[in-house]
Amino acid sequence: MEKKELNLCKMDREKIPAIILAAGKGTRMRSALPKVLTPLGDRPMIMYVLEALHKAGVSRRILIVGYQAERVQEALCAQTDLEYVFQNEQKGTGHAVSMCRQILQEYIAAGDGPVMIVAGDAPLIQAETLRIMLDNWMQEPAACLIGTIFVENPTGMGRILRNAEGDFIGIVEEKDALPQEKEIREVNQSYYLFRASDLLDALEKLRPDNAQNEYYLTDCPRILHKEGKTVRALPVLRPVEAVSVNTPEELVIAEELLKK
Repeated sequence: MEKKELNLCKMDREKIPAIILAAGKGTRMRSALPKVLTPLGDRPMIMYVLEALHKAGVSRRILIVGYQAERVQEALCAQTDLEYVFQNEQKGTGHAVSMCRQILQEYIAAGDGPVMIVAGDAPLIQAETLRIMLDNWMQEPAACLIGTIFVENPTGMGRILRNAEGDFIGIVEEKDALPQEKEIREVNQSYYLFRASDLLDALEKLRPDNAQNEYYLTDCPRILHKEGKTVRALPVLRPVEAVSVNTPEELVIAEELLKK
């Protein structure tokens, strides 16, 4: 199938797909609920992510579901414009996104524009951050653009690796990080924009060579960088976006921030 040329200036943001990672069980939440259905305020936390994407002008939202997928779909039945992709085995975030292969191939054939990827368990995600990333990508298209943030305590987070010139060279997860890498305070919070064709190419090259024996989406930017393609890490996230909800204690923190 012949790939069409993309006119970035005329690109309709509503046609840009957003892939939302929502297949996880969330064991550390100590709940039988799928993680993304954890109540925050008066609704499931996945709703805040869907709303932020909509406010940022990204209307095509693709939800990757796995654990108790039917329960997630039932909870979101009023969201009639959602698309669902199923990850029956949880083999990592890279494996999850690879389940969208057909969607990506169709999108590439139509013009090969940017694909946004966000986490479904990030209820404090800000629409303005997503807009800034989209504007930046439109002005300077890249194989991958990563939204990052500097934090005081990066424990448990993926660290952004840069060379002596300050250019991105990779992301290392906590369990795979060397002692000196654990000192890095710039972290990845799973805010990505990939050129669709580059994403598909990198997904094909993923290998589970890590402590978790999983296919990490975070390896895709490193693969693209090693191929000489442009990968940029942009520290644009706001302080509130440093909070992820992985435990009941973090849920309490998110509740307090939401009230403010």
